Amino acid sequence: MTKTLITAAASLAMAASALTPVHAAPVGAKNIVLVHGGFVDGSGWQGVYNILKKDGYNVSIVQNPTTSLAGDVAVTNRTIAQQDGPVVLVGHSYGGVVVSEAGTDEKVKAVVYIAAFAPDKGESVSSLIANPPAGVPVPPILPPVDGFLFLDKAKFAESFAADVDAETASFMADSQVPWGLEALTGAVTDPAWKKKPSYYLVATDDRMIPPPAQRMMAERAGSTVVEAAGSHAVYVSKPQAVTDLIKRAATAK
Repeated sequence: MTKTLITAAASLAMAASALTPVHAAPVGAKNIVLVHGGFVDGSGWQGVYNILKKDGYNVSIVQNPTTSLAGDVAVTNRTIAQQDGPVVLVGHSYGGVVVSEAGTDEKVKAVVYIAAFAPDKGESVSSLIANPPAGVPVPPILPPVDGFLFLDKAKFAESFAADVDAETASFMADSQVPWGLEALTGAVTDPAWKKKPSYYLVATDDRMIPPPAQRMMAERAGSTVVEAAGSHAVYVSKPQAVTDLIKRAATAK
């Protein structure tokens, strides 16, 4: 995240919005497409998936190969094409870049960012995390090997999943998906948040994407914003908070 981005974000005083859980049968967009981020796969969405399915939604989970942005967008577009009506497209972390690019599809009603990157035109994860200012935690990303990145397993839980139970966090560390440099450097061409309603959940204890940067990106996108006390893996540790925001997007008129 650039020093300018963090500095500007620190000046924003955004109050957390209260969520009103939606328990009625789905109206509006009944199709939810979930997109995971880097270093993980779609299995982390299981808690969110279970709640949404119980509440009557049709839920699809994209399994991004995370080798390139173009490849991940193509996989996501194929999943969107399989839906039978309006879609709420949800991205976590790097998945926010994917949904920003894929979310311009005419079927997509809204995009939801969960502790995610929300890039503007020409921006990538690589450009957004460049030159972090002093005092901002730097994720323990190891040097690339054969064009792919991993997080240091010994530091995975602390940085990525601090509020996830130890057994699950250990499994996540040991089952990391290689994150391709082409995915990291892939730039968005036409951000969906400029054309579609957007929603953003800020994880206030995130040590991968600093919360001030999350707030700045959400403000820039004009998103409806809520905050939850949680790590970068808030979608795993706080599935109800995540689900409430998704349902809010799905039922908005």
